[in-house]
Amino acid sequence: MSPFPGEDRPVELSIWGLSDVGQARSENQDAFLIAELPDEGSDGGFLLGPDSPEPSDGAQPNIRLGRRGALLLVADGMGGAAGGQVASRLAVSALTESLVQGWGGDRLKTPERFAHHLEEAVREANHKVFERSRVRPELAGMGTTATAAGILDDFVYLAQVGDSRAYLVRGDRIVQLTRDQSMVQELMDQGAMTQAEAEASIHRSVLLQALGTEPQVNVALTYHPLRRGDRLLLCSDGLSGPVNDAEIGTIVARAANPRSACSELVALANERGGPDNITVIMGHLHGEGLQAPSDGDQLRRRPFQSDAV
Repeated sequence: MSPFPGEDRPVELSIWGLSDVGQARSENQDAFLIAELPDEGSDGGFLLGPDSPEPSDGAQPNIRLGRRGALLLVADGMGGAAGGQVASRLAVSALTESLVQGWGGDRLKTPERFAHHLEEAVREANHKVFERSRVRPELAGMGTTATAAGILDDFVYLAQVGDSRAYLVRGDRIVQLTRDQSMVQELMDQGAMTQAEAEASIHRSVLLQALGTEPQVNVALTYHPLRRGDRLLLCSDGLSGPVNDAEIGTIVARAANPRSACSELVALANERGGPDNITVIMGHLHGEGLQAPSDGDQLRRRPFQSDAV
């Protein structure tokens, strides 16, 4: 049997995640997860969430990606003191379980199948959150954002609902890979609002859709080639609100490792008032399975199509 990409030329991921309640909230309604995706019959590998214990040796975790890849996920709950936390955590568990079962049992290891299972996992999470709110009156109206990054070989596939963001930092450049599904983003796209007006708007947190608020959801699915040295960052708007893109890029690019980058970003958001819960995941990609970056690389959003890769 020939080796799959990654056995002889590995893709490695130094990774960390951090979630903080911020300065203005009484509880944390964000959730996140970092997980190696297991093969069928496997128990999986590295797993990190907000309730996971810190590594006893304080080391920076490093994952050598296997044939099923890895999942990074951020969810920002909403819907009252109880509902927001329930929605985000339920979405994380339902999405992860669906992806592990669907992709882990799929005999075809293709980008198309991976993206399909990632999108279906988001839809299943939407169904689970919606059904929970339907049968629990005290949770009526709850919802959550969900931004899921699936890394397979030398690509990242992003499935998004809401306004939690994914960024790619390559050298000294940063690009937002996701597009906020929000009222102010829609107005900016139409030319009816400037960036400065959007940042100051009292409506900046109004979403066009969220996971679990309706029976069906439209998932924004994109893909992006990765290069050696890339840094991938996912965050809730508790970070992207008070800290701008340029500042995020500078901190991520100069950080010694993902753990220190996450700590510095959360600290800066708190220094700016910490108006919301703050969650950030950062992964540094390296290994011989990735091409070196070149001047011709284009950092942009790429809608996924079945024949795209």
